[in-house]
Amino acid sequence: MAATSSSVRESRDSTVQSGDLVLLRIPNGDIKGVKVEKDTTVTIGRLGSFYANELIDQPYGLTYEMVDKRLKVVPPRTIQEVEDTDATNELINDGEFVQPLTIDEIQKLKVSGVHVSDIIKKQIEQHANYSLKTEYSKEKYKKRKEEKYSKSFTTIEPTLYNVCDYWFNKDKTRIRDIRADSLSQMLNLANIRPGGRYIAVDDASGLVVAGILDRMGGEGRLLTICDTDSPPPYPVTANMNFKPHVTSNVLVSLNWATAEEDYTPIIPPSDIPEDQIRSERQKSRLNKRKAVTDLLSNTRDELFYGEFDSLIVASEYDPWSILEKLSPYVAGSGSIVVHSPHIQILSDLQTQMRGASQYLCPNITESFLRRYQVLPGRTHPTMVTSGTGGFVLHAIKIYDDPNASKVIFDRRKPKKPKADQATEQHVTSGSDSPLKEDTSIENTADTIMLDVGSQKVQ
Repeated sequence: MAATSSSVRESRDSTVQSGDLVLLRIPNGDIKGVKVEKDTTVTIGRLGSFYANELIDQPYGLTYEMVDKRLKVVPPRTIQEVEDTDATNELINDGEFVQPLTIDEIQKLKVSGVHVSDIIKKQIEQHANYSLKTEYSKEKYKKRKEEKYSKSFTTIEPTLYNVCDYWFNKDKTRIRDIRADSLSQMLNLANIRPGGRYIAVDDASGLVVAGILDRMGGEGRLLTICDTDSPPPYPVTANMNFKPHVTSNVLVSLNWATAEEDYTPIIPPSDIPEDQIRSERQKSRLNKRKAVTDLLSNTRDELFYGEFDSLIVASEYDPWSILEKLSPYVAGSGSIVVHSPHIQILSDLQTQMRGASQYLCPNITESFLRRYQVLPGRTHPTMVTSGTGGFVLHAIKIYDDPNASKVIFDRRKPKKPKADQATEQHVTSGSDSPLKEDTSIENTADTIMLDVGSQKVQ
């Protein structure tokens, strides 16, 4: 899903900056989102807190351990080969008496500053049945204890895949069930690239907008249609930590009312004579009002001019009504991509589009994703996986010219030459008379050429 343009690679900083929304993976596998501000303290639930300055200007992907609100970099662990033995778990009784170390004793060890690895080691030493476990069970036991007692986390780079996966696991209904593979399919079908011009209707908390901006890399134009008078917040876009140039000169928005050509916006006057301006504050307010008015007017003119490269829709509204309103602004051979969590909605839309002459080959697809656990000797599909990432409809916009008509060609097969028949009669009768020259082929060819030439192209 990463674009190849160099400008796209510069869309965000490679290190954590003040004001960024940073995703942290904690030991139990959950992902938390925190905002890092300079000279503040960041709290991660029960794990504790740390000084934000410890994380600023640090690269993504490192694992840290919190020690007295300070961060200590933990070196990455290598994957160890696990050699299985003849041990089984059938005779193990994991009752409350197999672990003499109580919760109060563990809490005292944590308060006294004993490291997590030492606490786990002490638990293993006092575990009555630990030696009876298989090697796989021992590894799971250690990992389970680390998830429970460890005060560490790993920073996650805010790539489009990581952000989409985070929101899908957090609240997939908020992003309309758009999974990472479905999002990549939408962007590919819409042919998103730097320098393009696109229209987007995004009711998926800004996930589609984030994907388009990420591929555009600050080059081109993205016009979004929304419900609000002011530009929508798009919370998913905030997680991408884009640089200002990626959105400032690229992303503009209109609401459904201002997207109507016959709508006249009600805007307070901004052109007031100089002698009526009483203060600098009033002058500044009038300048801001004029800038907003000019931006709205220019954006509407840009939409009505049309010739956009693609239209991408992920909305809760009826998709056919959206296409009727916005597809006239899509250029010829432009892509139209519609996502929906429900196939029946897209099936009805496909039927309606097939009855319209300006849509070419509307088809519906569903992507399939299966996650695997890849470990030495233990590679297998995960037991729990998502059922679907929604459905995607794709079509090509073409110009509907009512004056155009098809060209009719004469595809009749030429008549079979009679030369072979005359030869057969001559051989059978035994006559020595010479054969007459057969001109049927030439006559047939002349007839075909005459028929084709006589067709009139309307």
